Amino acid sequence: MCAAPEECVDVLRDRDVVRVVLEHRERGVTPVRRTFDSTLQQDVEWQFTGIEWPAELHPGTLVTVSWRAAKDEVFVRTTVLDDPVRVDGVDFFHEYDPKVVTREFDAGSSNRGQVLHAVRRLGRVFDDGSAVIAEAVAAARSGLGRGAKGKFLLRNAVDQLIREGYLTRVEGSLDSSGYPSYPAADGQKTAEMLFYAPLVEPVPDAADRAEHEVGAFVRKLPPGAQASEKQVILHEQEAPEEPLAPGYTYVKKHHRS
Repeated sequence: MCAAPEECVDVLRDRDVVRVVLEHRERGVTPVRRTFDSTLQQDVEWQFTGIEWPAELHPGTLVTVSWRAAKDEVFVRTTVLDDPVRVDGVDFFHEYDPKVVTREFDAGSSNRGQVLHAVRRLGRVFDDGSAVIAEAVAAARSGLGRGAKGKFLLRNAVDQLIREGYLTRVEGSLDSSGYPSYPAADGQKTAEMLFYAPLVEPVPDAADRAEHEVGAFVRKLPPGAQASEKQVILHEQEAPEEPLAPGYTYVKKHHRS
């Protein structure tokens, strides 16, 4: 599916076939041009059907759609990033919407995956792709069960995600409807939150690996948060000549799948 510009709907809505041309650069380098015989259908909005997206165009990738009346074709184009990035292990060679990437990411069915899914799909997502959710809501919606066992599984999953640099515990607030704010908003009830920040790093030259080792790195924390004493000590041991700056935490080397 591909959203259709409003200006072309009246012209194309009654056609049996609409020619859609995708112009794209594979991995941001090799030009590719593909043509599809599409139809225009209305769901919530008007969309072109029958388009097969390249495997490297992940959910959240931005495309420009234009109607060329003179050529009687719809053109769909991606825009190459100057510097390709890897977001939580997924490579992006073209411009993307961080909010959609956060919402649509498949975190898997493991315990940590279910918690990360709850934060990213059910929490409040900001423009940079970060997200926040009340920890109590994540506990109730992560699917790890209730009672002592559920609390145990949740605590282990959250601790693992914190070690991997995905989550940070922060204090935020909730409005009367339960909508989260971070930093805490004046006049709202404060609550313990789980804050997710995407790991954005350069795409390595080596081939993709399903499981790989992530080297130790310093990560910026959400506003107002500070590194734990444990992380400060670990950083001092690894890099004694470079003190950990305020507002940053240290994530030690680990394997990521």
